[in-house]
Amino acid sequence: MSGPMSLEPGGAEQDTLAIRLADARPPRRRPRWALDDATLAIRLPRRGPDEEAVSELAAELADRIGPAVHPYEVAALLEAEGLSASLIDERYGHPNLFSLASALYERVPRTFPEPAPAADPWRPDTVRCLLRGMLFALPGLAYLLTAPVWNAGGYAPALIVAGLASWAWGQALGHRAHLRLATGRREAGRTLLAGAAVGAVVATTAAAVPAGGGPVTLVAAAQSAYLAAAGVLLVLGRERLLLAALSPLCAGAAVLPWWEPGPVLRAGLPLLALLATLTVTGWVLRDALTAPAVTGATRPRLLWSLPYGLFGLAAGVLVLLEGREEPYAVIVLTLSMGPAEWLLYRYRGLSVSALRATATPAGFLLRSAGILGLCLLAYLAPLLPAALLAGADPFTLLLLAAALWTALLLQAFGAAWSSAGICLTAAGGAGAVVLFQLPPGAALALPLACGAAALCLTACALWLLGRPAPHV
Repeated sequence: MSGPMSLEPGGAEQDTLAIRLADARPPRRRPRWALDDATLAIRLPRRGPDEEAVSELAAELADRIGPAVHPYEVAALLEAEGLSASLIDERYGHPNLFSLASALYERVPRTFPEPAPAADPWRPDTVRCLLRGMLFALPGLAYLLTAPVWNAGGYAPALIVAGLASWAWGQALGHRAHLRLATGRREAGRTLLAGAAVGAVVATTAAAVPAGGGPVTLVAAAQSAYLAAAGVLLVLGRERLLLAALSPLCAGAAVLPWWEPGPVLRAGLPLLALLATLTVTGWVLRDALTAPAVTGATRPRLLWSLPYGLFGLAAGVLVLLEGREEPYAVIVLTLSMGPAEWLLYRYRGLSVSALRATATPAGFLLRSAGILGLCLLAYLAPLLPAALLAGADPFTLLLLAAALWTALLLQAFGAAWSSAGICLTAAGGAGAVVLFQLPPGAALALPLACGAAALCLTACALWLLGRPAPHV
């Protein structure tokens, strides 16, 4: 070969049509430099790209060509669209696929659109959260119905002790059951069956000490049995069944302003609600225990649930101290637990959005502080008019609500020991001041303790949740 040969498609050899003429004469000798008079060479006119057709194709595929980072991506797109080599040459005037892809890549400007927003994994169920808040308060109707039948004030210490024991046990059991739910529904059902029965016995035994073993122990046992059964239904997500079981209480309380039901109905309706709750709980547990078992699963340690039980005890003491002076404030606080749970979900969803929108740790810290302040404000703002309507002191109620909600937020992210320790310190300090009549007095003990706890818990929340890692 006398020189390099072009291997690129569309070279100059495709522009020449060579026709060899037929010649009947015998060949004759001619010089090497002379032209071959038996061959007629006709150079065809070169047809360039059809710019209009290429522009139309670019406009049609602009949304998919714009994000491409190399012409090869455009070539792959054209192949996927089914453009053959002959079609590219005839319709668009380009010799091959890569030539057309390069032209389209240069013609369409680069665009890198944001990905479609992902679904919020922490979107709350508004109806369920509001229903749970109602279910926390509806059992109080039993005391309203039975108040004329027995001396509730004289039996209050035993019921309070049983309630605190049930609250603390229920918090720890609920956490352990949720851990077991991650393994399987059967494992969670077994944990709830054993734990609820033991918790009811423990709470009844604790109430028997101040009751002296009198008939009030039976009332404490009924209260403990209901709280244990209700905890099982709430953990397994059967709030509507619990509401149906409490319908006798709702019906009896609804007719009190217009009709006196009498002692039989006043005592019978709460008993009927208790039996319905226990029956529904047994049916739900039986359904959970029939689920297939998971083999080889490890049991979570009991120590992991201990801080949740300690927090339940501390929260119960703080609420009890508030109820001594402002009983209606406790009703307001109980009803607010539904919106509080809803805001816990919203905080997590907003934090995930902030994580996607920020590029620096400092920027995320600022956004996280704003989200925390917004959620606290949204939770506390409705409590102010509610406390004023109930005739309660709003200052102490707001401080207590802020401390409890921030502690629940820390627990939702696994920081259980810090929230339990701060709340236990606040409850122990305020309780000691009230019990032993220490300075600064019972009137200031609870707001000071709740205010200090709220500040410490908020600082812990900003320090822990102001970093991106817990939200990933």
